[in-house]
Amino acid sequence: MNATLFVCTTCRAGEPAMEGQPVPGARLYAALATASVPEGLTIAPVECLSACGNGCAVALSAPGCWSYVYGRLGESDTAEILAGAATYAATPDGLVPWRERPQIFRKQSLARIPPQER
Repeated sequence: MNATLFVCTTCRAGEPAMEGQPVPGARLYAALATASVPEGLTIAPVECLSACGNGCAVALSAPGCWSYVYGRLGESDTAEILAGAATYAATPDGLVPWRERPQIFRKQSLARIPPQER
């Protein structure tokens, strides 16, 4: 399946914006975009996921599948985020068994959204 990992590039994670410095969400996106991206996964920047009170946020989505929003993430979570996204991309419906999810995806899920009806 082709899944997309959306990364909020405007997330400040509670930090003040510093002139000329990238915010934490932009740094997370850069870390993910320069890592080895699993097959079947696209990483896309977005300007806001409306999870501002939850640190850096990402969303996983694929056509006809359940979607997820995760928060309280940072650059140090890059490997776990990509591992979880790869597991998600390998499913036919976006439902990854709880025990197969990385720890951060178990503990830091903000929302699970059902697939759209066709």
